[in-house]
Amino acid sequence: VINTIAKLAKTCTLRLTVSKLYFILSDKVANGGVSMWCELCQGNFFDEFQMEGVAAEHNEIYLELVPENLARALKTAQSAKAVKMKLTNKHCPCLRVAVELPSLSSSSRIVTHDIPVGVIPRRLWNDFREPSVPDFDVSIYLPVLKTMKSVVERMKNLSNFIVIEANLSGEMNLKIETDLVSVTTHFKDLGNPAWASEDGCQSSAQGRDPDTMAEARIDIKKLQQLLAGQQVNPTKALCNIVSKRIVHFILLHEDVSLQYFIPALA
Repeated sequence: VINTIAKLAKTCTLRLTVSKLYFILSDKVANGGVSMWCELCQGNFFDEFQMEGVAAEHNEIYLELVPENLARALKTAQSAKAVKMKLTNKHCPCLRVAVELPSLSSSSRIVTHDIPVGVIPRRLWNDFREPSVPDFDVSIYLPVLKTMKSVVERMKNLSNFIVIEANLSGEMNLKIETDLVSVTTHFKDLGNPAWASEDGCQSSAQGRDPDTMAEARIDIKKLQQLLAGQQVNPTKALCNIVSKRIVHFILLHEDVSLQYFIPALA
């Protein structure tokens, strides 16, 4: 999970609660930034989990960190007997990763990494709320991500932008158009997820002609980053398109859910 996130974000926010961990990236969409929301249940990853937030009624901790640093620390833990993570204050706040490695003698070897983090004060917590599912025009299941990745990687050599279009008949196209060339890859029979309508998030899709395409033109590098970074093989992957505004990807796995928003370009 960390390796995937390190590919998507140079810095991100780690939010800790009693039952879940969240990795959050909220670039301002006005700056053409992407945003990400990744959620893990701590019970699926930790045998022991103790945390104490800033106050009983605000039992949470928000940290800013460089995911690449955490990924490096965890690389040493691949053959570990045990890994312990804790928040310490050593000259500055750090996330300490203590890795107990198997040893030939009776004494154990412990490797410690101290990763500097920034503690985010409570007044800023509201900047990191869960994004809502946009009021989309079309929601569609994605094709096999490996296939999609190889298509996008080839297209990346031709243009900086890609158009994603899809309809409610399970069809999706990836298109590149430049002065010299236009290339389209067609996917069929992908299927469209059924969203519960009490959510109120289906209004644009309701009553829509199933063959009409909704489309958005996005930065191809941002899409490629998402596909190249996938180290968690999702059991379900889908995409919601708000015409000419945003493409919202949801990747679901038993232990992890990742949402990724790429704003459309004019």
